[in-house]
Amino acid sequence: MPELPEVETVRRGLQPALEGARLARVEQRRPDLRFPLPERFAERLTGAVIERLDRRAKYLLARLDTGETWVTHLGMTGRFTIDQAAPGRFEHAAPTSGAHEHLVFKTDAGARVGYADARRFGYMGLVATEGLDDHPWFSGIGPEPLGNGFHAARLAEAFAGKSQSVKATLLDQRVVAGLGNIYVCEALHRSRISPLTAAGRIAAPRLERLATAVREVLIEAIEAGGSTLRDFANAEGGLGYFQHRFRAYGREGEPCVTPDCRGVVRRIVQSGRSTFYCPVCQR
Repeated sequence: MPELPEVETVRRGLQPALEGARLARVEQRRPDLRFPLPERFAERLTGAVIERLDRRAKYLLARLDTGETWVTHLGMTGRFTIDQAAPGRFEHAAPTSGAHEHLVFKTDAGARVGYADARRFGYMGLVATEGLDDHPWFSGIGPEPLGNGFHAARLAEAFAGKSQSVKATLLDQRVVAGLGNIYVCEALHRSRISPLTAAGRIAAPRLERLATAVREVLIEAIEAGGSTLRDFANAEGGLGYFQHRFRAYGREGEPCVTPDCRGVVRRIVQSGRSTFYCPVCQR
């Protein structure tokens, strides 16, 4: 499933085509994705201006001049493509997605944005902008890891008294928004913290390293266009390249890349998810 860097990459790819544009036509080819689409979905979007394109955790937020926000979660295989965007903004047009293209959005500037989802695990909604934070999809979500609300003190507060592993705790969206399996593995490796360590037993200096590592790995992944595992592609049709920079994830049996460490990356399973870590330098 796309994590924060992949969703942010898609947001940045869509921004030149959609932000500030009016949706001149919306074509809805089926009544549902993972969940039923909102009542009169195409009608409510048609004619609306997208004032700003944001992201919250793993959700895309298109804030409309109608007082509603068009919310999208990509699920596992959801993908936006741009066939015609503002001149000069994209070198190549992304191809359409055939039978799996379920929605088409055309703007008054001539952009055509398609949404395809082969397995239909993604979903969309229209939510009153003023009540967005109280909506069930967003209420209780933790701070954005790239925002001012995320820091070591916040981690200390969230981790206090927890016997749960730090890996499982960081995957809890109530603790920090948008983190997933890949980037938690990478951040723990960089901060030299074992994924098996109880969250409540991590001392303040190590929490500083962890908060810094989370930010650094996400920023680097966004700059690289995300990680392409299975189905992820950005809105321009390109693939992410951060998977070529993984230090731990997917490197089972390979030497640890931490300087002066002679460990070998190990794979274990935690709560049904693969965890990759070095048992020598991650304590």
